[in-house]
Amino acid sequence: MSEPNGKGTALITGASSGIGKVYADRMARRGYDLILVARDEQRLNDLSGQLKTQTGIAVDVLKADLTNKAGLTRIEERLRTDKTVTMLINNAGISVSGPFNGSDLDQQERLIQLNIVAVTRLAGAVVPNFVARGSGIIINIASVLAVAPEISGGAYSGSKAYVLNFTLSLNRELAKAGIRLQAVLPGATRTEIWERSGMDLENFPSSMIMEVDEMVDAALAGLDRGELVTIPALPEIADWEDFTAARLKLGPNLSRDHAAPRYKTV
Repeated sequence: MSEPNGKGTALITGASSGIGKVYADRMARRGYDLILVARDEQRLNDLSGQLKTQTGIAVDVLKADLTNKAGLTRIEERLRTDKTVTMLINNAGISVSGPFNGSDLDQQERLIQLNIVAVTRLAGAVVPNFVARGSGIIINIASVLAVAPEISGGAYSGSKAYVLNFTLSLNRELAKAGIRLQAVLPGATRTEIWERSGMDLENFPSSMIMEVDEMVDAALAGLDRGELVTIPALPEIADWEDFTAARLKLGPNLSRDHAAPRYKTV
């Protein structure tokens, strides 16, 4: 473990490629030491060497499959014991292509394990240290499909809706303890997740696809602006604010002592 520097250490899951790799680059350039987590150790080592040479920061590589209990437990333990960690970026995630009906349920379970269980357990492992310190940052990578389930297979969209709601709930609980939360909701982003899930990104209009560097830079701009939810492609933040206001307006009527009149039978 490295000694604390001015910024501390950022632990990034899914750091070997795509969004996680760009976050690693940006956090290193912001002065954070890094703990890089992924299954592909060779890629992690290549990235580690590159970032050490370019920025001089300390990098630790941890090979782990977060869908595996032993791998997840090892990363949890690192978060509990390494007091230099000041930022957790829950980026690792997978998608499953095609309709839910007839899909491979083992793949669906793996998706839930990585997109939901790992996110929850890693946050739970690091939060006590953040609360004790009175500071810390948790960035959870969700998706615009969290609020657009009609255009995606159910399990993936549902998993990202969980990430969004989990982040909102944690913020309500932890903001007063000095902990920063951010949910990032990317749209279609040019990463390897498409190929891995059996989908062809070229079938999408080019106007829908954001390059990964631009997506991460926008997400970090949102973090710097203090946003709880960042949607990099959304032109008007007022649209999100209106959506949130409409949702919150439902609150007083969601739990009442009688059913709504339209459900009453004569």
